[in-house]
Amino acid sequence: MKLSHVTIFVKNLEESVAFYRDITGLPITRRFASGPDREIVFLGGGETMIELVGGAGEVASPTFGGISLGFETASLDGLIAELEKKGVSDIGDILRPNPQVQFFFITDPNGLRIQFVEYKK
Repeated sequence: MKLSHVTIFVKNLEESVAFYRDITGLPITRRFASGPDREIVFLGGGETMIELVGGAGEVASPTFGGISLGFETASLDGLIAELEKKGVSDIGDILRPNPQVQFFFITDPNGLRIQFVEYKK
């Protein structure tokens, strides 16, 4: 069995699509209506996708209690510079739990923690 996708119910679909497309670099792979007032967008190019569900009356989860999504990057320093150019202001401190890994967190438009990690070789 493999993980197919992670679903996030969002309060503002366009804001969330822009975040995952522009900040994490995930391409939109499918977008479709799922009823008269609901739309679904799948993003990602690999094995596991992110599914954003939004529409009239949709309520984002009020808290994600300990859940985060992790994205691997080749360079935290380069990514931080890019995020700052894009106006991301909630960049957390870089954490280094061991010499082989370092990471930091930001928050998506719905309050979900997003981790960016760099593995050292």
